[in-house]
Amino acid sequence: MSQSQLADAQVTLPVAAGQVGRLSQALMAMVLGVFVVGMVGFSHIDVVHNAAHDVRHSNAFPCH
Repeated sequence: MSQSQLADAQVTLPVAAGQVGRLSQALMAMVLGVFVVGMVGFSHIDVVHNAAHDVRHSNAFPCH
């Protein structure tokens, strides 16, 4: 292939590959959110709970 053919070549992924990528990103975001809210926010370890509490306040997110 010449340089111009290489420059004009495009790589296209099947539509299913893009959908799988979006789905996996959405699932990972949900898992992370459940972990942060469910495991860290309600932790019985005071240091972990207070750190999550301080982060919520520093982001101007009311939590109580």
